Amino acid sequence: MKRQVRCDLCPRQCVIPEGGAGDCRIRVNLEGRLRATTYGRPSAMHIDPVEKKPLFHFLPATSAFSIATAGCNLHCLNCQNWPLSQRDGTEMDRLFHAEPADVVAAAREEGCRSIAYTYSDPVVFYEYTYDTAELARQADLRNLMITAGYINREPLRRLCRVMDATNTDLKAFDDAFYRKVTTARLKPVLDALVTFREEGVWVEVTNLVIPTLNDDLAMIRRMARWIRDELGEGTPLHFSRFYPRYRMRNLPPTPAETLVRARKEALDAGLQFVYIGNVMGNPGENTYCPRDGTLLISRAGFRVTENHLTADGRCPKCNQKIPGVWQ
Repeated sequence: MKRQVRCDLCPRQCVIPEGGAGDCRIRVNLEGRLRATTYGRPSAMHIDPVEKKPLFHFLPATSAFSIATAGCNLHCLNCQNWPLSQRDGTEMDRLFHAEPADVVAAAREEGCRSIAYTYSDPVVFYEYTYDTAELARQADLRNLMITAGYINREPLRRLCRVMDATNTDLKAFDDAFYRKVTTARLKPVLDALVTFREEGVWVEVTNLVIPTLNDDLAMIRRMARWIRDELGEGTPLHFSRFYPRYRMRNLPPTPAETLVRARKEALDAGLQFVYIGNVMGNPGENTYCPRDGTLLISRAGFRVTENHLTADGRCPKCNQKIPGVWQ
């Protein structure tokens, strides 16, 4: 008798027939047991500045050994990494073989301070992420989860035990947007963000601003107030510029002025650290002291050009403690 298996990892809770795969394409039912077919088989391995994740308040100017496998449990029409995320692994031109210990060894050999689970979404290669992160902790490496946050609370709580930081992509503060553009829902992502905070993981949030779809300033204001109230006023929020990709090539790139207005709304809503991404040379790339306005960290794209923070993460002028992980 063929056995079905239910995957309880994410809110989709796929019921998978024997020999079949879940919505993410890579979690399969093999003889009645759930397996992730990409375990130890990353399709991307790179060394990135931690600022690229983006994480601006976590070990600035250090390198993150970044890995990803194929597959994703979202299907965003505007996906930037669709050749990786919307495939099952067997379709990939490049495929590495790297067990968790191999990843940790490579990260240490390259002088990286952290390992980032990124590009597609580490939710779907959960076991590979967990096992690698556990070994990384033993090797004095930090673990970074770059994710859309579409995961159930209990597996996330377990993963938080070995995670140090996350940048979670909050795609819009609107459930209709989530259903239309990503085929997911908003509430589980909000729950994940709160769970990260509760479990002591350093949290930064990215919002990709898409013209006509999620650039409404009233919505942005509500999102910023939610972040302030639920995650804290010191939570960094990154507004990122949209470029036409994948199945959303009909819209123009986000005007820089839209990002500037979004940043102002979020600052006015009470967030202390609001950034603009994918716009080189904008002051919104930099970190300023929320008390006296002192320039603390200057950036050019993913490169730190100045860092005036004290060793323990304080403003050198007023001694204000800046939230983050600095050492």
